[in-house]
Amino acid sequence: MHINRLWLAAAMLAAGAATAAPEQAVGAAPPQDGRPPAVAPLFEQPGVLTARGRFVLEPSLQFGYSSSNRVVLVGYTVIPALLIGLVDVREVKRNTTTAAVTGRYGLSQRAEVELKVPYVYRSDATVSREVFTGAGVDRVFDTSGRHLGDAELALRYQLNDGAAGRPYYVAGLRFKSRTGTDPFEVITDCTSRCVGPNASGTGLPLDLPTGSGFYALQPSLTWLYASDPAILFGSVSYLHNFKRSDVSRRVLGGALEPLGEIKPGGVIGFNFGVGLALNERALISFGYDHSSIARTRQNGRPVPASVRTQLGTLLLGFAYRVNDRRTINIAVGAGLTRDTPDVQLSLRLPVTF
Repeated sequence: MHINRLWLAAAMLAAGAATAAPEQAVGAAPPQDGRPPAVAPLFEQPGVLTARGRFVLEPSLQFGYSSSNRVVLVGYTVIPALLIGLVDVREVKRNTTTAAVTGRYGLSQRAEVELKVPYVYRSDATVSREVFTGAGVDRVFDTSGRHLGDAELALRYQLNDGAAGRPYYVAGLRFKSRTGTDPFEVITDCTSRCVGPNASGTGLPLDLPTGSGFYALQPSLTWLYASDPAILFGSVSYLHNFKRSDVSRRVLGGALEPLGEIKPGGVIGFNFGVGLALNERALISFGYDHSSIARTRQNGRPVPASVRTQLGTLLLGFAYRVNDRRTINIAVGAGLTRDTPDVQLSLRLPVTF
């Protein structure tokens, strides 16, 4: 899910706010700091900013699983119902586990800075069978990879004070590095080339990358609207990947296959949802996240096998506030499109200092 960042809002309204606030004199309005209401994490981007001078350390663990089936026909048809050639039935199962440490610091009542360092473990299993070769045994190709992922640096700024009947707006800017294992660095099972008339091998990597291999910049705009007893939220973003020149792919024997200039497609993202406070400690939230990924270009032209990809995920989140410093956040995501991971599970344990 490489991927748009937002945390679904779920305010501690009514009883929750009253419990957390100090006692006020009769007839006196509680103090306001002009910041959005507290939220329960569902996506990755917070909807409320860290208070000035405070630091939040958040360890997290995320797991994703996806599977896909593909049937490849290599041959020609004599009549529409008769194929002369090879039928390759292939099933791919992917497991991705990401452990991360995120630190956020409040620069002011309206601004915060964030640094995230992930560690990624991936494992793929490709099961295939050539139907018309007489082979009755499935062939399994296993591969895995573990390394640091792409570190990220983000800055967020609250644009307005907000008030009753008016939404809060938070602008964000995220920079993604290339600290993870580069997809072009891992060795594939090709002898000399993976594409073209002299291709030899399937092109499957012997080790899996843990990063995208490209620097990226993502501006975003988040809004939160308090409508007692719920908090409505929404976000739009655009991820721009910077192109790379003189890219080469590594094949068996350490040889390099030149690929030229590679430019991944941009990602248009949006999400929306609603959060509800069950009581002063427990929060539940529902949301939908969507990303539209443009085609990848090689040497200025779209890659033939590349198409625009749509990723849609339905999410359910739950948060429990242990005390004023610690919170437990759990989120479950279900993929609604074919290219989206089938299931995503995440656990976050933010601690405020």
